Amino acid sequence: MYHYDPNLALEELQEDALLPHPVKLRDMILRTKLDANQAQLLNHDFQDYLTRFGELQKLGRGILERLAAGQRKAS
Repeated sequence: MYHYDPNLALEELQEDALLPHPVKLRDMILRTKLDANQAQLLNHDFQDYLTRFGELQKLGRGILERLAAGQRKAS
């Protein structure tokens, strides 16, 4: 846990987030027996997940970088 330290949060961003990394999620999908319709729907949702996952990582990184550059308030 980063305990409100943006520098540590940036380091943790390189590790797996609470949401499964898209590669691991893809592997879970590939290991599940699905019929054609289920697979198609799941693939569509996975593509959306993949896009949003990357966008949110980029957004989160930008926020954390700006916070890390600032000064901390006195406790």
